[in-house]
Amino acid sequence: MSRKDTVNSLFMRKTEPPAAGASASKSPERVRSGAISAMGTSLQEMSEGARAAARLQEQLSAGHAVIEIDPAMVSDSSVGDRISIEVDPGFEELVSSIGQHGQQVPILVRPVTGRTDWYQIAYGRRRLRAASRLGVKVRAIVRNLSDDELVIAQGKENLDRQDLSFIEKALFALRLEEAGYKRETILSALSTDKADLSRYISIARTLPQSIVQAIGPAPKAGRSRWMALAETMSASGKKIEALIAEPAFLQLPSDERFAKALAVAATPKKKASGGEHWRNAKGQKAARIERIGKTTRISFDERVVPEFAAFLTDKLEALHAEFEELRRDR
Repeated sequence: MSRKDTVNSLFMRKTEPPAAGASASKSPERVRSGAISAMGTSLQEMSEGARAAARLQEQLSAGHAVIEIDPAMVSDSSVGDRISIEVDPGFEELVSSIGQHGQQVPILVRPVTGRTDWYQIAYGRRRLRAASRLGVKVRAIVRNLSDDELVIAQGKENLDRQDLSFIEKALFALRLEEAGYKRETILSALSTDKADLSRYISIARTLPQSIVQAIGPAPKAGRSRWMALAETMSASGKKIEALIAEPAFLQLPSDERFAKALAVAATPKKKASGGEHWRNAKGQKAARIERIGKTTRISFDERVVPEFAAFLTDKLEALHAEFEELRRDR
């Protein structure tokens, strides 16, 4: 079904075919305005509703029925994809919307093996929490999903709805890898390529979980700013830890917390000693190697060796394994 047909099916009812000889130019009868306003009056809400309806229709066409479930009978996914925050105005708006108009978009769950009427969620955690808060059953589509299919559905739904921030995607990627999922599955879940996935995981590994949790999702901070924060962590980690320990820090919105942490990280530091350069086959300075205490940092000039840093990052695990093998043979 096209987007146009989906919208028409949501907001218009087709009239009966005209009797023989009658005019066929009569316009379809529109649904009353109250039904439309219940789905949201803004253009963004209508667009989101149309996309959700299209997804729902695809699932229903595949034979997936919508049922109502007690929220207490739904367990969380084994791999989290969100950073919990204490103050979430968007969640309060969702609770209000569901309370007034009902739950428009079902969540996706799978049956829990060996437990009758128990389910595990693939996506829709905020809708599940909202239903629990309101004390009502949650509308859900039940599908038999493998572990790989569950995390792929989980990732794609959040990407489609543009809910996850950069750091949440990075943490999701790292958690999937630590849980033992194959790279192919993680790539599908995040709809990304190998180079970007390596960056996600590298940044998530570099940043201490306590600092990320304190800062929160910071939806306006993209990859470059999180990367800048990660690059300073060895020198500024203690300063940022002192910052997040201040009671006033956690009262700020997440994006303001990130800005303060980045400002602290960007304060002047001691100049690195022992700097040297690596030159490529043409004799060009392609990377700077800096050693500070027990930390060694290699900074590649991507104007000279474009994409080489991403290539090397992807090979680090294999290179380290080769290094360990050589060490054992000595």
